[in-house]
Amino acid sequence: MGMRIAIVVAILAVLGLPLLLRQGAVVRVDPNARRLVIVTPHVPQIRQEFGEAFGRWHQRVYNEPVFIDWRVPGGTSDIMKQLVAQYAAAVRTGAIAADGSCKPGTMTFDLMFGGGSFDHGRVKSNPGVFVEVPNLADPMKPTQKRVPMSVPAGFTQEQLDGWFGENTIGANKLYDPEQYWIGTALSSFGIVYNIDVLRQLNLPETKTFADMAEPAYAGWVILADPRQSGSVMTAMDAILSNYGFDEGWRILRAMSANARYFTNSSTKPPIDVSQGEAAAALVIDFYGRGQAEGVLAPGQDPSTSRVGYVDPVGKTAIDADPISILRGGPDPELAKRFVEFCMTDEAQALWQFPSRNRAEGAANPTSEFGEPMGPREHQLRRMPVKRSMYARYTANMIDKVDPFTIASQVKPAGWRDGIGIMMGAFAIDVSHQQRKAWAAVQRVKLDPKFPQATAAAMEELFFAWPTTPVLPSKPGEVMAVGEAAIPFTKETFAKVNEQWKRPGVKAAMEIRYTNFFRECYVRIIAAERTSIAPKCPDTGLTASQSRIQIPSQTPTP
Repeated sequence: MGMRIAIVVAILAVLGLPLLLRQGAVVRVDPNARRLVIVTPHVPQIRQEFGEAFGRWHQRVYNEPVFIDWRVPGGTSDIMKQLVAQYAAAVRTGAIAADGSCKPGTMTFDLMFGGGSFDHGRVKSNPGVFVEVPNLADPMKPTQKRVPMSVPAGFTQEQLDGWFGENTIGANKLYDPEQYWIGTALSSFGIVYNIDVLRQLNLPETKTFADMAEPAYAGWVILADPRQSGSVMTAMDAILSNYGFDEGWRILRAMSANARYFTNSSTKPPIDVSQGEAAAALVIDFYGRGQAEGVLAPGQDPSTSRVGYVDPVGKTAIDADPISILRGGPDPELAKRFVEFCMTDEAQALWQFPSRNRAEGAANPTSEFGEPMGPREHQLRRMPVKRSMYARYTANMIDKVDPFTIASQVKPAGWRDGIGIMMGAFAIDVSHQQRKAWAAVQRVKLDPKFPQATAAAMEELFFAWPTTPVLPSKPGEVMAVGEAAIPFTKETFAKVNEQWKRPGVKAAMEIRYTNFFRECYVRIIAAERTSIAPKCPDTGLTASQSRIQIPSQTPTP
């Protein structure tokens, strides 16, 4: 019996060790402390600094111990899936009423902390949770109403004005006017680059997004899949909005053709760039700045780092990194207090001040409580959301950047929905063929003996777009694709997007578009051998895919 117990203890120790290592040092929790449950995509360093600082602040201000129960199911897309599933279940069981009312503790989480304004806007708009509302005109056909998964924070306008001033950063908002989400930090989306690799390629330091589309970068770019990374999706959306539909897409397509590979992790590209696996990558700012710092030797001057990060001035999307109080959370009062804490100078300093365990952190200013501000251990390299921080403390910040002066003034053009489906079709799912076609185009353009009319036709075909059929209006109808088709242009994008939103259509179009681009690349590669100008495929479909049927039943929301 003693031997069996010893074996069981040993197994539990082995299984439990990775969990302890993943969570870091064991935190002693006061058994009388109130618990705040936060779901977040934030990295462990942010969780540690904000968890400990909030505990200290709450004890001083409210004389009450608290601790944060962090939940990290994955990135923002994973969090959204989990939230939608949980709220949909609560609506079905009646735990959330038609008017959205529910008891505290109905849901698991108090707050969602981190992600972009787009993600928190979806928490507000709630893409998948409906309740039925009685229809007085026809009781047999109740209408459906969306129930926001978040609730207004409930601060006074005076508080908001004191924290934010004007509610703008470039073309974006710092907080939701109805307070369904409140920005706590700022995120920019720029370029991380390896100076040593660029020198080997005889290239200057990367300064613009268009640089990454140059043929000289072929094989030296790394991109995250925008279908898996909200930050890269936002960066690509900014490229489209700032350069315009036609030029923006050309940049994204050439940049994709230069990509050595695509990854589903937004943290991998900056690491690989720092290791010399690539020259440049699209990243969120703190990944880029953090990697530039991480490769430094002890005592090395940061200006001599082999890794650089740049926010292209005037082309950079700067977005709020918000927090949302979730409907039906266990402790709404404590949730609001955490938001209040995030807006203090003490919390804002965590984002950008040097850590206090470093020599430069000794000069950090003190808080209203007389304690030095800034993180105790980890330098987070994020940008505070409060304007007043830049007026008071720029000299104390690690990164001497004022995001309010470099942010793009161009509003999102509304083309974001096209990025995932088109990037998958013209690049990610046919990356090998795309790279070969791109290389063929560049070779023939530089070959004086090659017919330049054919070279121009090859390049034109590389950037060609498929059409989108106008599908039947009635479920169950079948039509030939060629009966009507919409080109993919700035003027027609909204109409194409409407087609994608119909049940079953987007999946069919993904196949159609992928076939189209693959055939384009095959014809380009063949044209290099034959010198015959390639023609654009008519549909990109095989014979068995030449007709499309709309499902006869619409899926239940």
